[in-house]
Amino acid sequence: MWRSRTNRGRKTVVCIACGSSLPRSEAREYDKEGNRWERHGKEFEHLCKACYRDLCHQPRAGLESLLADIEEHGLSQEEFLRRYLGEVAERFDQPEQDDHDR
Repeated sequence: MWRSRTNRGRKTVVCIACGSSLPRSEAREYDKEGNRWERHGKEFEHLCKACYRDLCHQPRAGLESLLADIEEHGLSQEEFLRRYLGEVAERFDQPEQDDHDR
């Protein structure tokens, strides 16, 4: 017979956004791969409800691989952002804006 899940909510977790500790029952799961429904072999991070509400819930397919491709040890923030914008434009074929659209 399956064990009861009565102890499930007693675990304390830390919100990865704000660092607050809270009971697992009051937290939301965060899956950096963007698919929290496929649970096999994953360890989830957690967010408090306030930080979860502040998240952008847009699709992020391919984001992790894009970040891994441009990441490099010691890269400045300016260079990282330049590479990121270049990769996004290249991968998603975004046309350059005309000067009058800026």
